[in-house]
Amino acid sequence: MRINHLMIFVLTVASFVTFNGIPAALAEPDASTPTLISAPAASNLQALVEEAVSHSPMIAAARNHWQALTKVPRQVSTLPDPMVGLTHFTVGSPQPFSGYETSDFYYTGFGFSQDIPGPGKLGLRAKQAEKDAEAARCGYLSQQRQVVEQVRETYFNLFYLQKVNELLRQTQEQLAGVAETAEVQYHVAMAQQQDVLKAQLEVTNILKDLEMNQAEFQQDEANLKAILGRDQDSANIGIADVKPSSLPLTDRRLRELAIDNSPDLQQAQAMEKSSDAALEIAKRNYVPDFSVGYAYQKTGPGFRDYYMLSLGATIPLYFWRKQTPAVQQAALEKQSAHANTYSKRLSIGSDLQDQAVALRSTQRIMKLYGDGLIPQAEETLNSALAAYRVSKVDFQTLLSAEIDVLHVKQEYYRTLADHEIAVAKIRMLIGEQL
Repeated sequence: MRINHLMIFVLTVASFVTFNGIPAALAEPDASTPTLISAPAASNLQALVEEAVSHSPMIAAARNHWQALTKVPRQVSTLPDPMVGLTHFTVGSPQPFSGYETSDFYYTGFGFSQDIPGPGKLGLRAKQAEKDAEAARCGYLSQQRQVVEQVRETYFNLFYLQKVNELLRQTQEQLAGVAETAEVQYHVAMAQQQDVLKAQLEVTNILKDLEMNQAEFQQDEANLKAILGRDQDSANIGIADVKPSSLPLTDRRLRELAIDNSPDLQQAQAMEKSSDAALEIAKRNYVPDFSVGYAYQKTGPGFRDYYMLSLGATIPLYFWRKQTPAVQQAALEKQSAHANTYSKRLSIGSDLQDQAVALRSTQRIMKLYGDGLIPQAEETLNSALAAYRVSKVDFQTLLSAEIDVLHVKQEYYRTLADHEIAVAKIRMLIGEQL
């Protein structure tokens, strides 16, 4: 019976032997290892990005809004609709045609009139509408980039959660082996019962972490489906492996690309030009608008017909209550638009610098994990296993080493995901959409 226990102990310890180096530290789990919910085919990130651009309802809404505003310039640059009228003038009685044969005052008139805005007003309105449409186009491009960045960020978070799930499954199996080993040693008086209970407690903690991880994965997957325009009951999204990306551009070059290609900045500039046109329109409102009309009046037999031409003009009589405040309002709106453009420029530079710092920081941290922390944690675990086998270290030391390996690898994948998210944000800022 003691020989069987010893064989079980040796086999259990053998299951903890790991390979040296980074590839083993980050090796894929065995095909038999359970995964999150199901194992759908891995989705290519580029394919998901293209799907979002084609089917995202947020992009479709922004695109339709822009296309709707392109129809405005022709409308506002067209003269107001003319008015046609019919006038029936009777003499001596309200009955129709009274005085038709007896009075030269009787007439039935037909005419039209046309309002004509003051010089340059239609052109300025068209210019303002064109700039509003241009701002909407930039807003559409900005929405497109934001959706692409959201797809990438959510995808990388899902990659991290999937890797954590695999690590937790591996650790669960290893802790189960530790619990079995502790129980074997307890039966041969080489360990205490509290070691067995402690190992079982850690296994239960791993089960709790797996449930929390799975719930977070499902939430992020639901968000990604919404961004892609998919129904929630559609197939699960498979997550492929992710490798660190490189972005060989200087900070100065990144800033230049961001300023030149930012749709947010272009949108602010278009709104600033629209405010310029609005100010010019407000100033032109001091100029009168005009109207022209012509009417033909048919009189009774024996009387000559009437022909009437009419001209009219609006008089800005209350300009201190209408036109002057309107000019002041437009001037303030122009200043606001200019300040908003400057603010956008500063914000783009700040956001870009934040992501550049995050990119460099995560690169250095990943190197520390790959070259030092992961190999050291695995070596510490292997040493603890060997020492525990001959009762040179206590069970808590072995358990701590096992948990350290889990945490170090988990933090490596978090850093890798954060690195790729920073790259995605930089690509959005400099205008690389796809």
